[in-house]
Amino acid sequence: IHLVKVDDVEDNSPLLLDAVEMYLKTKGKTDKTFIRTARRNAAYVAKVLGNRPITSYATSEAAKFRDWCFEQGMSLNTVKRVFTAVRSVINLTMREHDIKGTNAFSSTFMPDKPDASQRQPIPDEILRTIQRHCQSTDDEARWLVALISDTGMRLAEAAGLSKDDVYLNEEIPFVNIRPHPWWRLKTSGSQRKILLVGYSLWAAKQACKANDSLFLFPRYCDEFRCNSNSASAALNKWLKQIAGPNYVLHSFRHALRDRLRALNCPSDMID
Repeated sequence: IHLVKVDDVEDNSPLLLDAVEMYLKTKGKTDKTFIRTARRNAAYVAKVLGNRPITSYATSEAAKFRDWCFEQGMSLNTVKRVFTAVRSVINLTMREHDIKGTNAFSSTFMPDKPDASQRQPIPDEILRTIQRHCQSTDDEARWLVALISDTGMRLAEAAGLSKDDVYLNEEIPFVNIRPHPWWRLKTSGSQRKILLVGYSLWAAKQACKANDSLFLFPRYCDEFRCNSNSASAALNKWLKQIAGPNYVLHSFRHALRDRLRALNCPSDMID
C-alpha cells in the first residue's frame, strides 16, 4: 500500500485544536471537567499526528493514534472514549461550518483486548477490613470511602453532597442524590434516594457533625466545583495499600451488586 500526499489540494478546514474551541463554544458547556477532557483528548491527537486541519487526517493515521493510546497503557474503554470525543468534535465542526470531507476517526477498528483491566468486586472479608480502617482512622477522607462502601454511590455523587442532601432524622436515614450547581449527574437516571445503613450511616453522621460547612465533604467540594478527580487519585492509592492492587473505589459498586444478588434481590431493585 502506497500512501500518496496530495500537496496541491488546499485544506481550509480548521486546525484540530481550533475545532475543539469551536466545539466547546457551540455546545455551550461550562462544566470544567468536560472542557478539560475535550481539550486533553484533542491534544493527544495533536501530539501524535500534529495539529492539522480536521479533514486532513487519514484513516491509517487514526489507526496509528489508536495504537499509541494502547501503548500508553490506556484500557480499551478509555481508548473508545477518546475516539468518541475526537469524533464528536470533528463531526460537529464539519456540520456547523458546512465542511466537506471525511472524519478519519469515525470508523477506526477497535480490537478486543483480553488484557483490558476489569474492575473487580471487593470480597466481603476485604470490605470489612477497609471499613474497620476507615473507622479507626476516622477522618474526612475515610468517611467518604465508608459512605461509598455501603451505598454503592459513585465517588463524585458522594463527594458532591451537601448536608441538605442527608436525612439522618428519618425513620430510615437516607441520602438524596440530585444535581447541584457545582456538579452534574452522570445520567438523568442517577437522581435517586439511597438508604444509609452500616458504615455508610456512621460516615454520614461523622461528616455532618464535623464542620459548619454547607458541604458534607468540604475538602473536596465548594460552591464552584466538586474535585472528585483529586479525591479519586488519593483515595485509590490508600485503598490499594489496604485491599491490594486489584481494587479501586468503583469496586464498591460492583461489590454492592453482588451483595444484593446474594440476598436474591430483584434485578430491577438492584438497578
